[in-house]
This record gives sequence, structure tokens and C-alpha cells, in this order.
Amino acid sequence: MKLTQYIDSVKNKKIEVLGAGVSNLPLIRRLAESGCDVTVRDKAGRERLGETAEELSALGVRLVLGDGYLENITGDVLFRTPGLHPDTPAIAAARARGCEITSEMEVFFRVCPCRILAVTGSDGKTTTTTIISELLKAAGYTVHVGGNIGRPLLCEADDMRPEDIAVLELSSFQLMTMTASPQIAVVTNLAPNHLDVHKDMAEYMAAKKNIFVHQGPEDLLVLNADNAVTAGFIPEAKGRLRTFSRQDKVASGFWSDGEAVYSSRLGRIMATSEIRLPGLHNVENYLAAFAATEDLVSAEVMRQVAQTFGGVEHRIEFVRELRGVKYYNDSIASSPSRTIAGLRSFAQRVILIAGGKDKGVPFDELGTEILEHVKTLVVTGWTADKIRAAVENAPGYAGEPGILQREGFRDAVLAASGAAQPGDVVLLSPACTSFDRFRNFAERGNFFKEIVNGLQ
Repeated sequence: MKLTQYIDSVKNKKIEVLGAGVSNLPLIRRLAESGCDVTVRDKAGRERLGETAEELSALGVRLVLGDGYLENITGDVLFRTPGLHPDTPAIAAARARGCEITSEMEVFFRVCPCRILAVTGSDGKTTTTTIISELLKAAGYTVHVGGNIGRPLLCEADDMRPEDIAVLELSSFQLMTMTASPQIAVVTNLAPNHLDVHKDMAEYMAAKKNIFVHQGPEDLLVLNADNAVTAGFIPEAKGRLRTFSRQDKVASGFWSDGEAVYSSRLGRIMATSEIRLPGLHNVENYLAAFAATEDLVSAEVMRQVAQTFGGVEHRIEFVRELRGVKYYNDSIASSPSRTIAGLRSFAQRVILIAGGKDKGVPFDELGTEILEHVKTLVVTGWTADKIRAAVENAPGYAGEPGILQREGFRDAVLAASGAAQPGDVVLLSPACTSFDRFRNFAERGNFFKEIVNGLQ
């Protein structure tokens, strides 16, 4: 079925869309422009939606906004926003009276003309999805990246060719009501997560399993053999199975012994030291990506991408190497826990730039980690004094690492560069939000890259 055919099939029905966010806007526009009867419901008020509300009204879309946005749903087809639980009373009532409950992603699975490769998991989804897309692009495929990253793909489906590949990152919220699975499915790992939305861990796991439970015998499932939950899925595979491991050799798939990456079919692929992205977790991300694409790309392409890909923007993103010093942008690390994970990604002590807006989160644990993983600390922003105090009060602190405090962000980056020697790593990983100086973490990361790329 093409998207145009799907839209024709719902033209005589009342369509309601929950959420006027980025993922739904192209769909809303397409439905309205095709002459469909469309109502959009969003918790945000008209003032907050601003120009979006004006645009949709001009297209003839009815808007139900504000606190009562879920009241009196009367549509025949309801597009659920992923963030809203399908058992929310208003949605459950609509389903009980016969309303068809669907989503932008569910319809995409129905109309996509090309192969779909999808990734889910608790951690590593975005990086693994991006690595997979880079591998496929390097092998010459036309790749469409969407889901939780990239752009909404539904309205582009009719322009896709059968030989293209759609690469999706899917959340548990998107997967909860899926009745189709991709031809290639990857589960990076699973641990308790989003239990503020899911009823319990069982519901969370069931949602994740939807990525493969509807597969056929020729489809491929890639699972993490080191994770107890995903390893437990192995007997439930519906088609072909590959696993990956950082601990043991696997019968079919990819593994690492700490020194190199191996394929059960292709043999030794490369040394782990050749992978440009730092950290053992990124070795694991590559194992998953290689297992997913082994039928589509060569070992040479695997090596080439691993050696050159600098990472997802703002996530321990390699920026440049200058005079033997490597610079990394981890601006997305807006909490102490994320900065700790970033510090543990490097085998050596780093020069760390930290500080920003105070979220009221204690820095005690970060202070202890800095003692172990940081060569020189540069603090800046509203939390500079707090982070400095956490380090100086950490057990065992005796003046190392040295601490530099700078008022301006540029001055902080220049101080870190000035302290660096050949062989050092300079890491921006603030442990705080950016709102003391920037609109968001991306603006902060981009400014860091601008300064670093301007160094002579």
C-alpha cells in the first residue's frame, strides 16, 4: 500500500491526532491538504503553539488545546502520540467504541516500500542507529533515518525506492502498539527504564519485544548476549538470529576479546584500538551494528567507518586533533551521571571542562570520579564553585587534579587547551544544563566546536 492509498482509505473518516509535535506535523499537513477531516489535540495552549496553531487553523484543522484536550474524542481514526500510554482512559474509551488507534510509525510500517532496519534498547540506541546508517551509506545504499532520530519518514514513503533502506530508532512508547516488525531488528540491551510511564518492567519488556515478535523466518534479530534480559529473548527469535558479546565468542554474530573485533563468519575484523569512538560501550555499539549489517556491507566498509566516524553530535563527539591533543564534545552530558559515564569512556586521565546551570543535583560522586579520571579540571558557569568544592572535599584530594576556574566559556576552553600536552584529551562534559549561557546543549556544543576549530 502507498501512502496516497492509505490517505484515500481514511478520507471519509473523522481523523484525530494527539500531539502537534515535530513527528506528527508532516502527517497533519498531508492529511489536511488531502481534504481529510482532521482534529488536532494538544496539551499546549494556542499561545505556546504559536505559529503552528495559526498554520494548522489556516489548513482547516480543528484544534482542541489545553488541559481538556483529551475530552470528547469522537474520531474514527486516532493517531496516538508515543508519549501517551495507550491505556490512558480517553484512548481506552475511544478504542472501546470502535475507534482505530494507530500512530505515525505504525502507518509508516504499512506503507514503507523498502527494507526496514530498526534498533531499540535501554542504552546505545542513538549511536548504534547512527553507526548502522553510516555503514550502509558507505556501502552505497540510499538510507532514510527516522523514528526517535532523524526526521519523520511517513510523508516521504512514496518517494522511497524498494532498494533503499529505512533505519529507525524506536522507543518502547512507539513499540507498545506495533503489530509489525522490521526485517532486521536490533536490541542493544535492556534494564529497568521509563517505569514512570510503563506499569512495570514486564510491560516495558513486552513493548521492546514487539520489535521482533512479528518477524518472519527470513528476518534477522540481533541480540546482546551479555545482557541477561536480551539473552533471555534468544529462544523467542522468529527467524534468523545473531548475537554480539564483549565477553565471549558467539556462534553466529560478532564478539570482542578486548583486543580485536571478530565475526563468526568473516574472522578478525579489526583491532578495538582502531575504533575512533572511545569507550567499551562504543565497542559494543559497533558489535551490534556490524551484526545487523553483515549481509549488506563488507569488512572493509566496517573498518573504514569505525576508523573515521566521529560520533553522534554532542555525544562524546570527536572534534579535531591539534598538536597531538584530541578534543571531544560531550555537551549533551547535562547531569553528573552522564559526565561520569563520559569520563569512564577514556583509558587515560582527561582535561575536563565542566559547569553550567545548577539543577540542584549534588556533585559529590562526580568529585570522587574526577579524582580518578581527570588530569586537569577547568570549571566555569554558575556551578563552578560547587563542582570545585566537590573535588576539593572528595576523600583523598591532595591538590591533584589541578583546578582552573574561568568566568567566560571561551576562556575556559582556551585554558583547557593551554593546559594540554601532546597525547592529552580535552573533554567538554559539563555535568549541568546549558541555560546559564545557552539556549540548549546543542548551542553550547556548537560554540565549543567553533572555538576548538579556530585554534591555531
